[in-house]
Amino acid sequence: MNKPRAAFFDFAGCEGDQLQIANLEEKLLGLIDIVEVVNFREIMKERSEDYDIAFIEGSATTPHAEERLKRIRKNAEIVVAIGACATISGINAIRNSQDFEKVQERVYGEKADMFESWEKAKSVDSVIHVDYKVHGCPIDRDEFLKVVESIVRGKEPNIPNYPVCVECKLNENICAFERGEFCVGPVTRAGCDSCCVNEGTICWGCRGMIDNPNENAHEEVLEEYGLTAEEVIKKFNLYFGWQREARKNERRG
Repeated sequence: MNKPRAAFFDFAGCEGDQLQIANLEEKLLGLIDIVEVVNFREIMKERSEDYDIAFIEGSATTPHAEERLKRIRKNAEIVVAIGACATISGINAIRNSQDFEKVQERVYGEKADMFESWEKAKSVDSVIHVDYKVHGCPIDRDEFLKVVESIVRGKEPNIPNYPVCVECKLNENICAFERGEFCVGPVTRAGCDSCCVNEGTICWGCRGMIDNPNENAHEEVLEEYGLTAEEVIKKFNLYFGWQREARKNERRG
């Protein structure tokens, strides 16, 4: 049986998620055992437009990106968005709530008019259909491998849809709120083993919001500190910009 052919593509982002994959070290052999990598700019010179699975990093910010994403979607049987920029538009979406012309001037200066760009950075699944997502900034290497293994075996990947607070409690962490800090763990998708809080900092929300956070957020934590899920989402916009906008559009619709 032939192995599925896998291709990796990058859009607006730092390419840190692809570096995570390139840095799998000995586990990279496990990836090569189950897929044939035919396109991966970070680690190989060869290129191929013949692939079964497309892994996409980065958000879409230009009409050219949209055209390229549609070509990738047409070629691939399965599309997987990897990393926060691809799955939820990531840090790039910070610009979405700012004056676009001023953003362009800050980045490009006097040559801003030379660059064709959308006013808003978009997640990949807002442009094309995405079959699966690997969350995080950067992604967790082991989780990525598990997702790929599930896809190759024809199984649905197990992506958590409960708050980081659950993992914090299992790890017996002192709640960030009890330390006098503000944390978005109550509305953020778990799956990271609460790694940031484990190290004494806060959850920054890089895995995006859980589905229906107003209903599913960790109510015990929110109630204890007199907060609502909506207040938590509004307070912290580092990663939630695109999802907040999508939620507003859903309510309008």
